[in-house]
Amino acid sequence: MSLLDRFKLDNQVAVVTGGGKGIGEGIAYGLAEAGADVVVVARASTQIEKVAENIRQMGRKAHAITADLTSYDRMQEVVTEVLETMGRLDCWVSNAGGGDGVARTFMELPEEQWDYQLNLNLKAVWSGAQAASKIMKERGSGTIINISSILTHTAAPSNGPYTLAKTAVENFTQTLAAELAEFGIRVNAVAPGPIPTEVFVKFFEVEEKDLPELAVNLGIPLGRLGDPQDIAPAIVYLASDASSWM
Repeated sequence: MSLLDRFKLDNQVAVVTGGGKGIGEGIAYGLAEAGADVVVVARASTQIEKVAENIRQMGRKAHAITADLTSYDRMQEVVTEVLETMGRLDCWVSNAGGGDGVARTFMELPEEQWDYQLNLNLKAVWSGAQAASKIMKERGSGTIINISSILTHTAAPSNGPYTLAKTAVENFTQTLAAELAEFGIRVNAVAPGPIPTEVFVKFFEVEEKDLPELAVNLGIPLGRLGDPQDIAPAIVYLASDASSWM
């Protein structure tokens, strides 16, 4: 197999949670372009149906599943539906996450927002990985990829619960990788920097014209904010045989 062939995802089925927009949408298209059939999962039916149709236009199979990913029982049902509709499961990407876009300190944070953000950004990652790995263990192979955040490496005033959850995701990823390696399942995480998603723009209270200046103010060495298409190649690499020892 040539070097470039190792990046191909032909005959694989990949699941992307939060795949209806932003980073998740970019990941879904990237996986499809690399040859995978893709299942997109999120709460917004219209968005994921559109993404699935676009993937079909790319010549790949696609399926959309509407689900509240904070529900443990629903996550198990999602995996069952993936097997029923696609026949297999090779890659699970836990991308769904975020907050409500409102800046709050820990001292000002309502309990319901604490619960919501920890459930979405951490519990859903665990429950998804647990459900997916049960299927992957039977086959003796698979990849699980969790979306973390560069914020885990610094203090994040006014965005504490999100950062706390993403920090836990990184430790969870390391631990799960050790637990599942003997079953042929690889677990990795990608920690994006600032990408102007819908929640990001709301949090910083900026318009599109302000983004170049924001990139400078945030101290990004390349001088620009990221794009969902910047994350997709990293996911394709981690899902492929090219990263078989990672």
